[in-house]
Amino acid sequence: MRRRRLGPLGRYVRTKLRRRLFFWMGGTVFMATLAAALVMGALARFDDAGGTWWTPDVAKSKAWMGAQFERTWDDPAAREAYTRELHEAFGASVVLKDPQGAVLTQAGDDCRRAALELPVVRAGQALGQVRVCLGGHAPAPWRPIAGIAVVVLLFWFATGAIARRLARPLDELAQVTKRIGAGDLSARAELGWHMPDEIGAVTQAVNEMAAHLERQLKDQKELLAAVSHELRTPLARVRLISELARDGGATTKTFDDLDREVTEMDALVGELLAKSRVDFGALSLRATDVRQVAVDALERLALDPELLQAEEGLPLVNADPTLLSRALVNLLDNARKHAGGADLVLLRPEQGGVVLEVHDRGPGLPQGEAAQRFEAFAQGDRTKEGLGLGLSLVRRIAEAHGGTVFARARDGGGAVVGLSLPKAEPAAPA
Repeated sequence: MRRRRLGPLGRYVRTKLRRRLFFWMGGTVFMATLAAALVMGALARFDDAGGTWWTPDVAKSKAWMGAQFERTWDDPAAREAYTRELHEAFGASVVLKDPQGAVLTQAGDDCRRAALELPVVRAGQALGQVRVCLGGHAPAPWRPIAGIAVVVLLFWFATGAIARRLARPLDELAQVTKRIGAGDLSARAELGWHMPDEIGAVTQAVNEMAAHLERQLKDQKELLAAVSHELRTPLARVRLISELARDGGATTKTFDDLDREVTEMDALVGELLAKSRVDFGALSLRATDVRQVAVDALERLALDPELLQAEEGLPLVNADPTLLSRALVNLLDNARKHAGGADLVLLRPEQGGVVLEVHDRGPGLPQGEAAQRFEAFAQGDRTKEGLGLGLSLVRRIAEAHGGTVFARARDGGGAVVGLSLPKAEPAAPA
């Protein structure tokens, strides 16, 4: 559907929510005031026509005053006394005129508009006329209009204040989203106690989105650093081997070294692909037998299957077998690089899940270093190969499956490094 083109005023109003709120609320106040004015005008015209709801009372009052003036009309002293009495009792200006319009008696000031006009009649003959004006003069016509204008202005200013208060959180949120769009992922919108409504929900969602983007960008930077860190050494070795082969010094060992470096780079690419799957949540979860995953990992690394010790009663876990195998391979490879290899792979049931442990008899863990082992590029013995992504990827895989990682010193020397995973929940009956 084609949108209508807006004029300058329309574009000005629509550019800000605050302006739209202000004009909509102000327009509502204006329409309500206009409706009230129309009703008051209609009542005033009805009053001028003598059709007010108090008409019966007015008619009775006019009849009573007419009778009093008719009784005292022929007695000027009594007539004037009664006129003064009305003036003093009601504060009204009272003017008596003869049939020709000449003023006979007047009490009070002149008035331009009489509230009551009644003829004085006796036996069908007009004796004169009485004009009564309450307050002595007609009120100024601009006063009601001025009062209405003041009320409208007060409502209009109140509308502006309400519109600003309602739109301020959205204005601040718009500024934060602009900063996020410009690359400042540390920008956050303030979530005040007065914002438990939809605006507060949007603000919280934007803050969570920014935190997620910031975390993803940090992970990507770590990934780039990891690629540079891990590939530099094997690529340098491949280059050296190729130069030796070019110079005619290639031997069987040269090609074995080349094959080993290519295998190492292939393993690294596998780690990076696994990390990418974890980062983007591309997990293929299914009920998995951890024992079989451990057997496959030992076979893949050409390790003795007798290293595996699995206790009875192991439950299935809801896991991605490929990623879980990658985690176990990394644990075993870490033991090979830093502890001379694993001497035990233990699988044991734990309340609510399964624990997978890799035991070694290496130098152990220095005090306070266990948690650092699962950070990217953490290193234990600087004379060994860098850990790079190894244990960091294990932690990410465990967390992606709802599990945790741990590292502790082993009794008698060495270390125990592993992860725990929750057991698979039974499928709901169809």
